[in-house]
Amino acid sequence: MRHQFTLRYWQDDGWFVGQLEEVPNVMSQGETLAELETNIQEVYSLLFDDSVVIPEFSSVKELELEV
Repeated sequence: MRHQFTLRYWQDDGWFVGQLEEVPNVMSQGETLAELETNIQEVYSLLFDDSVVIPEFSSVKELELEV
């Protein structure tokens, strides 16, 4: 099944970086716009394809960052 999404992208240090407007947690990057599109597809598939097995986290660590 195919769905239409809006890819918002920009260039950062020579990389194309982007995210799906309709699913903001789907983000990726690529050296070319075509590579970004391929990588966005892969990220979407990993997050929403039930047949993809994502390993369980074995460790958790609290991390404090200076912001």
